[in-house]
Amino acid sequence: MSQAFDPRVGYDENGVMAPKAYDAILLASFGGPEGQDDVIPFLRNVTAGRGIPDERLEEVSHHYRKNGGVSPINAQNRALKAALEAELAARGIDLPVYWGNRNWAPYIPETVERMYAEGHRKVLMLSTSAYSGYSSCRQYREDLGEALRDTGLEGKLEVDKVRQYFDTPAFVTPFMDGLADSLADVREQLAQAGNPEGEIKIVFVTHSIPTSDAEAAGPRDLVANLDTDLYTAQHLAVADAILAGVPAAAGLEHTLVFQSRSGAPHIPWLEPDINDALEEYKAAGVAGVVVVPIGFVSDHMEVLWDLDTEAKDTCAELGLAFHRVPTPGTHAKFISGMIDLVSERVAGADGNALKPGRDSVAALGPWFDVCRPNCCAKVMRDGTVKPTIAAVDSEVGVPSP
Repeated sequence: MSQAFDPRVGYDENGVMAPKAYDAILLASFGGPEGQDDVIPFLRNVTAGRGIPDERLEEVSHHYRKNGGVSPINAQNRALKAALEAELAARGIDLPVYWGNRNWAPYIPETVERMYAEGHRKVLMLSTSAYSGYSSCRQYREDLGEALRDTGLEGKLEVDKVRQYFDTPAFVTPFMDGLADSLADVREQLAQAGNPEGEIKIVFVTHSIPTSDAEAAGPRDLVANLDTDLYTAQHLAVADAILAGVPAAAGLEHTLVFQSRSGAPHIPWLEPDINDALEEYKAAGVAGVVVVPIGFVSDHMEVLWDLDTEAKDTCAELGLAFHRVPTPGTHAKFISGMIDLVSERVAGADGNALKPGRDSVAALGPWFDVCRPNCCAKVMRDGTVKPTIAAVDSEVGVPSP
């Protein structure tokens, strides 16, 4: 890979950015309600600009209501932040970790104001989404772009991001460990049911997105060489990498399905839905499934409700053995690998990156540090395109002239 960095912009033609002397890390995430009174205000934030009345929001709030109005994602991000801080300290890397959310406190604009007030000027963002796509990558870059403009910090605070990490051993390895354990669990369930030779299917699952977003994901020149959209292709690459590391999975059929569809029924989203697929598997003679939630970093509400409740209930009704693989969460290899990602980008005393090289174990990786022009672009209802950080065409979050 070329290392001919443009000294003005700091990255090469492959989107690899030169290491910098960052002085803080921003952990960016989705956010979630932390009590019954928070649920509707949170859902208003999530659906802002769509004109959805509170009555309709209340109808879709049941999974939060049944959990006391609390999403587990905030507690999981607190644990993730603490684990990242501990790993940084263990390596002797003196970088504070701040946490900001898109849809609930602590909000990203408030967090960047705090970072600036506390003296930070070069920030590296790490988000809790591993893949390319509008909601999983570009929207976070927009969140930071808008925050810098709205707070008056444009031109004052420099913000970059780590590359999308779907392909890294940090993300893939925890799923390998979990898949091996889950296969053993389902085999035991089938044995106890008197069907030890029953067919097991490995079901990889991720969050569905509008097909228009899937088709817009990634650089056009790269997508032109794929058989499917980039979002789907990255997930298939992760599935292949996981299977290659689990001997117990050899010979078993596997598939990629989707979950958590929302929005107007007439707008097409990626399919099939996991519950529809489970019915088809049962009809085809499958006896048990191992569900691998490769679209998610932690066991937040979409995992606990859509998989551990709805999909598990579907399996119970169909008579399918079921086990769900854990998400990376605070798995030691995930935490270590996240700090490896940071270390790829942080300059040491000699000006070189703290960690040379870019680890990758799945096809389509390693991804760009600096996104291509219009990558994953989405035109808003009013015709505007929001400002972004960390792209070739970014005007915010970049060094001052």
